[in-house]
Amino acid sequence: MHRYEFRLRITADQYLDYYRGTVRQVFVECNNGQTVQFPAALLQRFVTHEGISGNFVLICDEQFKNSRVERRQPG
Repeated sequence: MHRYEFRLRITADQYLDYYRGTVRQVFVECNNGQTVQFPAALLQRFVTHEGISGNFVLICDEQFKNSRVERRQPG
């Protein structure tokens, strides 16, 4: 499994482009400096009225498929 940890802040207004489908991929810089991209749909369950904010981890299999995003717990 591959794990990519990152901090993300997308305002509600910014997320509208993802929601409408005009932007389909999210590009993030990981905590280790590496840049990764993944489908914006993976973030949908984290959207609040303020947008999306927090520490997350992208997890995918050895073929870089079956991706999921999880919120990292503080600590």
